[in-house]
Amino acid sequence: MSTSLFSSKITGTGSYFPERIVTNEDLTKTLDTTNDWIVERTGIRQRHVSREGDPSEQNSSLACRAAIRALEMAGKKSTDIDMIVYGSVSPDTPVPTSSCWLQQKLGAPQAWGVDVNAACSSWVYGMSMADQYIKTGQVKTALVVGSEVLSRMNNWEDRSSAILFGDGAGAVVVERTSSESPHRILSSHLGMDGNLWELFQVVAGGSNMEVTPEVYAQRLHKMNMKGREIFKVAVKTLADYAVRALEANQMKLSDVDWVIPHQANLRIIEAVAKRLDLPMEKVLVNVDRYGNTSSASVPTMLDEAVRDGRIRPGHTVLFDVFGAGLTFGSMLIRW
Repeated sequence: MSTSLFSSKITGTGSYFPERIVTNEDLTKTLDTTNDWIVERTGIRQRHVSREGDPSEQNSSLACRAAIRALEMAGKKSTDIDMIVYGSVSPDTPVPTSSCWLQQKLGAPQAWGVDVNAACSSWVYGMSMADQYIKTGQVKTALVVGSEVLSRMNNWEDRSSAILFGDGAGAVVVERTSSESPHRILSSHLGMDGNLWELFQVVAGGSNMEVTPEVYAQRLHKMNMKGREIFKVAVKTLADYAVRALEANQMKLSDVDWVIPHQANLRIIEAVAKRLDLPMEKVLVNVDRYGNTSSASVPTMLDEAVRDGRIRPGHTVLFDVFGAGLTFGSMLIRW
């Protein structure tokens, strides 16, 4: 039983993707690859890509559209938001923060906000933060966003990474509820291992290395990853953190209605399911249509499943994520 008077629950979900779709066939025109090769190794068939220079498809613009949809579902106005937690690895600008841009675009002057960069784990990290602020009574209504324009960070000349990533945004409204409510966030579990930083990194663009013409030419400001090594770590970590969430709530995997893993690669998702002896029928997947959207992958999948009726009141849902850093985490909720 919770020692807090309050718990938190998700009352609204929303998502938004840029209009432009880039298929695997489109990529074969500039890369030495085929549709079958991409599908076999990743499960991805297409991804959405923002139009460069279009203000309506900036990171915070995608987030704003997703947030509006989440607020509408929750029956809330932007002026009801107390706190914005914005997860992203691809912000519009280093300064101001993404949460500032979103506050301004939504028209939520009373809200304060914070950005979280835990790469693909950012949204679950942000959800955990919002949950804690609500439990302590400091916040009634939080907006938690995962939004990415990874196409600007993608090296479109590198076959191993260009095929993986897409743009999009997901948002949820999280509100205060009774600690005894059956519909609430049950627990969250976060972790990281900075010793594995070399597996996925963007070398330039921070204070360590300015993006000079020489650095730009070497593509050091683009994402660089070691796919095979990440695969092994991801499968073990996702399985371990799924078990951690279940054990904390004295539950079995059979008690869970749906699992929403980070949508990095279908082969990773299938390997985790096999390791856990989890039927794929319980795993929600959208990586085939959107690619890896980093922090947006879990909230966009959640929104889709809520709106099409797969997730219904009383269902138990497990979020399971990992990202560069390396970061990882899980969260168990009852819808």
